[in-house]
Amino acid sequence: MSETTTLGPARTLTLLGPAFVAAIAYVDPGNVAANLTAGARYGYLLVWVLVAANAMAVLVQYLSAKLGLVSGKSLPEMLGIRLRTWPRRLFWVQAEAVAIATDLAEVIGGAIALNLLFGLPLFVGGLITGVVSMIVLGVQSRQGQRTFEFVVITMLAVITVGFLTGLLFTDVSGSGVVAGLVPGFDGADSVLLAASMLGATVMPHAIYLHSALARDRHGVQKDAGVLDRLLRATKWDVTFALMIAGTVNIGMLLLAASAFRGEEGTDTIDGAHAAIENNLGGGVAAIFAVGLLASGLASTSIGCAAGAEIMKGLLRKRIPIQARRVITLIPALVVLGIGVDPTLALVLSQVVLSLCIPFALIPLVRITSSKDVMGERTNSRTTVLLATLATGLIVALNVALLYLTVAGSE
Repeated sequence: MSETTTLGPARTLTLLGPAFVAAIAYVDPGNVAANLTAGARYGYLLVWVLVAANAMAVLVQYLSAKLGLVSGKSLPEMLGIRLRTWPRRLFWVQAEAVAIATDLAEVIGGAIALNLLFGLPLFVGGLITGVVSMIVLGVQSRQGQRTFEFVVITMLAVITVGFLTGLLFTDVSGSGVVAGLVPGFDGADSVLLAASMLGATVMPHAIYLHSALARDRHGVQKDAGVLDRLLRATKWDVTFALMIAGTVNIGMLLLAASAFRGEEGTDTIDGAHAAIENNLGGGVAAIFAVGLLASGLASTSIGCAAGAEIMKGLLRKRIPIQARRVITLIPALVVLGIGVDPTLALVLSQVVLSLCIPFALIPLVRITSSKDVMGERTNSRTTVLLATLATGLIVALNVALLYLTVAGSE
């Protein structure tokens, strides 16, 4: 499994990759729905949410990768070892909800993209998205992780171009962006959107998966010097990958805020696409739709891989990845088939992810702070403090979300 026993500075570039695969989860169709809706409704108000969420994502994804490199086990496997039978099964239930919510967003996003590009019915588009994702997963099974990483990184490049091209044709308000860096809300709906954006940025399934990706790419290193170099390379891997993902997310919000804020119907993906076409031209709209399609195809493959790792670690059972792909495709096809508003389904799926973030983040911080597991590479006090603050912010936002939702329904 290990690629090398000696690492020099010139080889750092060749060690990048696992974080770019995980970063696909941060630019999935759920992000598109949440960020475009936030920009269209509230302008630059919620820029700070994306900045804070991306900073937290860098920290937690590094901790996840570090766990896999140092311990040789993924986060689900660690939890499977530490939890008793029933708590382990209950934990799997919520983790599986994460996988289902993730797949829902990604398949719907691919279906919307195919509808925008070719006029295909959403159900047919969702089915095609699922089939193509099976092909992508087959690359990982047959060709290995390096080839799979290359395919995913290529899709990430397409996503970046697709979602940021529109910014070249809009006038973004610098003062608006600066004002949006100051934390604030504008009613219960903005809190719902903030939770949705957070759930779409700090992704639980990416936290579960990244530990396995790093371990499978680099193996379990016994040489302390090699491990230290791998950890340094991993910091660069995570930083570069999530800088790209964060730029894409913020760019989508800025596009909506600057190009079509207040326009009726632009808080949906198809409405935003229509606004882009009307304001910026058909070419830019087509590029946006291609980016959305790449986002759905790539991210649904990552979500399925994460679900398989979750099941293997927590239930200690492994089923063929293609069989799992078929099973997890069903809820998304049902949603598309019965005619649920796709953008609403996307936003709500991200809220589910936001509510499940603490279940992944709290154990990750505790385990990576355990000397029994990590040895000399336990988290520093500063890392523990930052991770605790991040977890507290996420929990506080979720409590506010639940309170405002209940209060608003009375």
